[in-house]
Amino acid sequence: MKMVFPSLKYKDKAIDYINEFYEYGSEINGSGSLDRYLKEATYEEWLEKVFSYIDIANIEKGKVPDLTYFYVREEDDTIVGMVNIRLALNDFLRTEGGHIGYSVRPTERRKHYATQMLKEALTVLSTIGVNEALVSCDKDNIASSGVILNCGGTLKREFYSETLEEYIQMYEIKL
Repeated sequence: MKMVFPSLKYKDKAIDYINEFYEYGSEINGSGSLDRYLKEATYEEWLEKVFSYIDIANIEKGKVPDLTYFYVREEDDTIVGMVNIRLALNDFLRTEGGHIGYSVRPTERRKHYATQMLKEALTVLSTIGVNEALVSCDKDNIASSGVILNCGGTLKREFYSETLEEYIQMYEIKL
């Protein structure tokens, strides 16, 4: 497995990845908004957004710098997951979103990919000097809370998010 920065090479595979979520009626998280871009724009425009969010000096007001990666199985070059690593937090992310969002395609779940992805994302944050990572999930997402706990997460708080209209669990992971 490897984390791969998005490029045109992965266009068809990325579209296939998002389409699988629709096919299975599954919620999409941690895609760096790829799902929303594909509904309203193009993959190429999403790539421009991904690159603009690493341009720290010129980031859009109210946004935070982040890195989005595909998690790719090397044997067949399949995107099995996506991870979005926020290098800084604004008020919303500090209270409701956290540093890391991730997803695993429905047909590749329960194979420990999410745990591996989260560990690699935590390493990235540690490299830039983050000492405590915040990671959230829907209260009903038992699989995701298990992944966070497996990576050393401690439940910090549980609350109802008016913005997301669901109960959220916020975990802290010491790096």
